[in-house]
Amino acid sequence: MAKIKLTKNELKKQKDALKMYQRYLPTLLLKKQQLQVEIRSVEARRRELEAAREELEREFRAWIGVFGEGGAAPAYGADGRPLLSVSSIRTVSGNVAGVEIPVFQGADFELAEYDLFASPLWIDPALDRLKKALLMDLERKVLAEQVRRLEHELRVTAQRVNLFEKVKIPETQESIRRIRIYLGDQQTAQVVRGKIAKRKVVAAAAAKAGGGEP
Repeated sequence: MAKIKLTKNELKKQKDALKMYQRYLPTLLLKKQQLQVEIRSVEARRRELEAAREELEREFRAWIGVFGEGGAAPAYGADGRPLLSVSSIRTVSGNVAGVEIPVFQGADFELAEYDLFASPLWIDPALDRLKKALLMDLERKVLAEQVRRLEHELRVTAQRVNLFEKVKIPETQESIRRIRIYLGDQQTAQVVRGKIAKRKVVAAAAAKAGGGEP
């Protein structure tokens, strides 16, 4: 604990600081709770997407097993580019407890030209399923970034809560206690000195009055 001045001005300063800490702490606690709730919500969405992605893969494998006898689908278009690629990811900025996070809005895809006659008949529905899988993967990446930012802010907020609860408030309360004790002792000592001085004045006056008698 830093050395403090044992004065009335310091007492007021410490009282003001304590009020500020006690007023700010509930805000920090609320922010911490909001961040924890949001992280749980995002994690739940990530698990939901993972389960949906796995289910899509199972359906796709079963679907290919039935309809895939017509030959393998081409991986690249006539110009050598991937048959299906992501051209852009759409996100907007969101805000949770003062933390700016990306919010997934969708994605745009680019489809390369391919030979309709040389490709199997099931390529179009296969590409449609591939788009769904890619959208899930892209959203999961955005959610991962959300969690990263929210967890960082949660760590900072938790540190501030601990600082206020375990350091600042107890230290300030102890400083106030010490100053009050010191000022109380000083006031008591002043009263005692005043009484002693008064008795001396009375005694001196009595002695003087007694000495003046015939």
